[in-house]
Amino acid sequence: MAELGKGVTAGKLALNVQKRLNRAQEKVLQKLGKADETRDSAFEELVANFNKQMTEGSKVQRDLKAYLAAVKAMHDASRRLQDCLADMYEPDWFGKEELDAQVEDTDTLWMDYHQNLTDKSLLGLDTYLAQFPEIKVRRDRKRREETGRDGKRQEETGRDRTRQEETGRDGKRQEVTGRDRKRQEFSLSSSLSSSSWSSEEANHSQASSPAPKVPGCRSSSASLKVHRPLSALWFLPDRTGLVLLLQVKAVHEYTATDNDELELKVGDAVLVLAFDNPEEQDDGWLLGVKEAHWFLKKDISAKGVFPENFTQKV
Repeated sequence: MAELGKGVTAGKLALNVQKRLNRAQEKVLQKLGKADETRDSAFEELVANFNKQMTEGSKVQRDLKAYLAAVKAMHDASRRLQDCLADMYEPDWFGKEELDAQVEDTDTLWMDYHQNLTDKSLLGLDTYLAQFPEIKVRRDRKRREETGRDGKRQEETGRDRTRQEETGRDGKRQEVTGRDRKRQEFSLSSSLSSSSWSSEEANHSQASSPAPKVPGCRSSSASLKVHRPLSALWFLPDRTGLVLLLQVKAVHEYTATDNDELELKVGDAVLVLAFDNPEEQDDGWLLGVKEAHWFLKKDISAKGVFPENFTQKV
């Protein structure tokens, strides 16, 4: 049983480690601009076809040049064979003239075949492949333009994230200030209540009989009201016991990779909650519940964590 418990604990630890690694990787990709990099699927398909055509065309060009070299070698070999036969054939033998004519025709055929291959195949293929460098330059220019747009968008996202962080720090400072004021006011209220109780007890012990009423005097009880400033935090109903920190809106789509994560669509409003244990909060991740779910069911059973840089403060 002990070994079984150790195995379960080790499995949970491995899952938690993998989860943290995935979230850290997602955050790094978002900072590098890879998580929401511009993708033109039609352009990428055209680029893939372009690269395939260029590769296959270059291969055909190499093979055709090798074939033309082989044709030229065969022509040279045929010419040497015909020259050898002509040298061996005696002038007074029958068919000497026909042999010479056949040698000349064979040489002409080889020359015509080589020239036709060069004119009708190799030159056309060279013309076709000559277009690829210009198209490649235009392709690279378009990719640089997309990269520039991605860079500008990431700069704007970074500035927005910096403003959000500054806003969050200001909110935390206001929260700390509000808590300090509450503690001071509560201390003052407790001190005044204790002093009032002590004075009342002393009066009761000293007076053994009711004091005579003074004519024209009305009894009044003084009440002390301590005005407390509104905190930056406000609370969900008491049955949840959770603190709502702020409200954010999703600006990027996020697909949940674990059962404790919150899936986001662009435009989703999320109520950010405080973690029960702050040590469980990963850097760059928030805990929340979708506003639509809360208004519909009034519970936080669908709460989950999500990356902060996929949202912006409302």
